[in-house]
Amino acid sequence: MLRIALRNVFAHKARLVMTALAVLLGVAFVSGTLIFGDTTANAYRTAAGTSLKGVAVSVQSQVRPSVAGTGGPDGTPSSTLDTALADKIRALPGVAAVRPTVNGMVTVAGKDGLPVNTDKARLNLATNYLPGKDSRISLKEGRGPAAEGELALDARTALKAGYRIGDTVRFAIDGPGLAKKLVGTVATDDPRVNAGGTLTLFDTRTAQKLFLHPGQFHEIAVAAKTGTDHSELTDRVRALLPDKGARATSREDLAAEQAEQIGEQTGFLTKTLLGFAGIALFIGAFIIANTFTMLIAQRSREIALMRAVGASRRQVVRAVLIEAALLGLGASAVGFVLGIGIATVMRPLLNASGAGLPAGPLVISQGTVIWSLVVGVLITVLAAWLPSRKAAKIAPVAALSSIDQAPPARALVVRNVLGTLLTGAGALLMLYIYTVDSTDQTYLMIAMLGAALTLVGIIVQAPLLSRPLIALAGKATTRLFGVTGKLAKENALRNPRRTAATASALMVGLALVSGLTVVGHSTERAMIADATQGLSADYTVANTITTGLEVDAAAKIAQVPGVAAAVPTTMAAVSTGADFFGITGTDPKTYGKAANLDFRAGSLRDIGPGKIAVSDEFATKAGLKVGSTLDVGVTTGRGEKEVQRKLKVVGVYAKTPTTEEALGTLADVLPYSDHKKLEKVLVKAEPGQTAGLERKIRAALGDSPLMEVQTHEQAIKDGGADIGTVLKMMYGLLGMALLISVVGVVNTLAMSVFERTREIGMLRAIGLDRTGIKQMVRLESVVISLFGAALGIGTGIFLAWAGGGLVRSSMETYETLLPWGELGMFLALALVIGVLAAIWPARRAARLNMLQSIQSS
Repeated sequence: MLRIALRNVFAHKARLVMTALAVLLGVAFVSGTLIFGDTTANAYRTAAGTSLKGVAVSVQSQVRPSVAGTGGPDGTPSSTLDTALADKIRALPGVAAVRPTVNGMVTVAGKDGLPVNTDKARLNLATNYLPGKDSRISLKEGRGPAAEGELALDARTALKAGYRIGDTVRFAIDGPGLAKKLVGTVATDDPRVNAGGTLTLFDTRTAQKLFLHPGQFHEIAVAAKTGTDHSELTDRVRALLPDKGARATSREDLAAEQAEQIGEQTGFLTKTLLGFAGIALFIGAFIIANTFTMLIAQRSREIALMRAVGASRRQVVRAVLIEAALLGLGASAVGFVLGIGIATVMRPLLNASGAGLPAGPLVISQGTVIWSLVVGVLITVLAAWLPSRKAAKIAPVAALSSIDQAPPARALVVRNVLGTLLTGAGALLMLYIYTVDSTDQTYLMIAMLGAALTLVGIIVQAPLLSRPLIALAGKATTRLFGVTGKLAKENALRNPRRTAATASALMVGLALVSGLTVVGHSTERAMIADATQGLSADYTVANTITTGLEVDAAAKIAQVPGVAAAVPTTMAAVSTGADFFGITGTDPKTYGKAANLDFRAGSLRDIGPGKIAVSDEFATKAGLKVGSTLDVGVTTGRGEKEVQRKLKVVGVYAKTPTTEEALGTLADVLPYSDHKKLEKVLVKAEPGQTAGLERKIRAALGDSPLMEVQTHEQAIKDGGADIGTVLKMMYGLLGMALLISVVGVVNTLAMSVFERTREIGMLRAIGLDRTGIKQMVRLESVVISLFGAALGIGTGIFLAWAGGGLVRSSMETYETLLPWGELGMFLALALVIGVLAAIWPARRAARLNMLQSIQSS
């Protein structure tokens, strides 16, 4: 059987090459993902190890390294790590040195006044410069900061911002912009900086003044003398620490913590990519099964002779599976090599979209090699299993008299019933998901199960669905192309199972792409509505960090020439005892100039101290109307006792995403808002005065790089930017699945041409020329591709519509919107796939020798 399998592989290598390509691409995706995951994890571990270089014990304050304005009476955090503690640790036996550091976050402005790094995924770090003590940082140019008016930057940030030694650098921590002289640039091994973040360095006293208090630190790194036990040294250090506010961790424990964090960081991405690799292999399985089914049909006389000379059914099955295993092994080996290339380019591609992954050498583990080969061989063997059983059932005498019999009617009936049950079960689950109003993970799992059952059901039903849909398409091809169009339709309908298997590979890919596109488009529109609906302001001014704007920001902006109105707004969460709701605080006299509220009762003029307006949705939910009194609980700070207040309802307005459930005065809401600051200022410009107004507003607020001054257009662009990036990445990942689908169409057509050699010769003999033969094969390919596209796009739209219930629960403005342009593009793509896939099979069919074709068996 092994010798027969080897002979069959080499005898049909041209027919198996496309199948091998499908396996190759799927395995390349799997191996590339595994190598990429190992490489990324190793890069993070290397970077983490560099940060622990020379550190035996790390003493960390429980105060989070952050911006000022989040702690003590003066707004500055307070740490229990101080100079006295550092001196005590330095005096411990076994301590070689200590490195006390102050950490924070700083936003640096470029020479154009705009923030250097606005990507929220990347950090803007700051620390104190310790000459010769911090192995992570090395001086590259100039010198380190030594006085209050000096700072240093990492070389990449300085270059990006356009600064040179001696320039004045503007930056912000929280509030107005600050300025210091650039005295040096540094290089660093910190992966957060190398992944696109920024690093700003101050002298120790300045860093303490900005982020803590004089003499205090966020961390004390302890270096041990040679031969010192790290665990014992950690215990000695712990004995010196206060009961609360600090912790000491040995290098080994810290490395273990970091390894766990790295696993979480890289694990999700690797699992996601493996999910797409699984989709590619799933689609490849259709091609493998289709290929072996056709090969067995073409070799039925050969299999019958094997049975006649004594081969058992088990031996026939074994021969086919060995052939599949050999094919899978060879394709997997080549796929693994291709996967190395995929892993190499994956990091720069992801970093281009803001992933911020660290650099590192390629890591190829033994497990990755084994798994890649096992997956490829296993998928190929499993896909060939059903065709092998079909081969074993061929009766010797019956096979000698018939080469390609139509599938038994009973088998198709059973298949159609099973497909209907699966599709119905999946559709019912998706309809249930449409009705839910929750983001619970259980519902997500139900949605995934429903989508999987629906897709599998459609795949099983595809032979039944192919007849009416292809017959409908055949009417168009017959009318437009005459005889060749009719022949193309008949060829596509000749074997519904084969046509369905070929189209299903394309259907799965387009269903996923279409579904993601519909959800992405709908989510993008909902995010834009949340950001802009109900606003008539020309600019929205906010702080890029969460601490908000100073209370006098609106007054300062109002004095800028060209500003017609500057409306302050803030937000607070208050409770009604059983539930929480949000309330927007503003100036009711000017709010109407920057926002469009449709009042159903009352008006903005009625809002005043202790008097609020509520949205119609909240009024219905809470049973409120004009004149009602609402008892609410509010707090003036974290951990403080809740205070009860009575608010009178004086108006009801139509709900809008840009205004909370209730609207009150700034004086009523500000004391209960986070940080007691404004959330944003809405700015309405004088007619024709918008040119240059953004720069003037920034100047009025101290020209801080933290200020975000957005127009409607910028808000819309930012609202859809993240969704667009995700969709582009998804399209790239699913592109592999679509490529495999194209391979499937080419493979089916090529083998179908071989199978119909005598038929094509007869068509040539009765007058159909080479051009007609080419046109017939091309039209058959287009019909099959359009059938797959119709199923895929239709299924994708249904799954996106039903699954939208999960998104709607967390985004009230979400509604399913069909991106007709993109869907039309997908349909056109299917048409192009059909034309391109037919190029080689059509040329091969047209070149067949007429007489030799008629004589072929």
